[in-house]
Amino acid sequence: MSQDDPRYPTTPDGRYFVVRGRLWRRSNPALDETERARLVAELMAARRAVGLAGKAGDASAVAQARAQVDRSKRALGERGPMWWDDGAPDFNRCMAVNTPYADWFAALR
Repeated sequence: MSQDDPRYPTTPDGRYFVVRGRLWRRSNPALDETERARLVAELMAARRAVGLAGKAGDASAVAQARAQVDRSKRALGERGPMWWDDGAPDFNRCMAVNTPYADWFAALR
């Protein structure tokens, strides 16, 4: 997904993108591009491993792969501690209409 993909608008502060009305935290923009690319590749490999382990019926491998997905998303800044430091709360996974982004989101329509 491109940062400029109109199907997934990015909030004016760049912290979230919106999918079906829900806010999802973006990766930390302060990450070095090489590191970000490495982490994204790691995340995609972990997601593939979840699928393969699930198809194989290997619950232990699914759990290990999901743990790797979580580690990768935390390293990217999409989960865990917020990457911004201005004291603003985290609205990850919240419906945009129930957040301070509601007016901005309504104006998109």
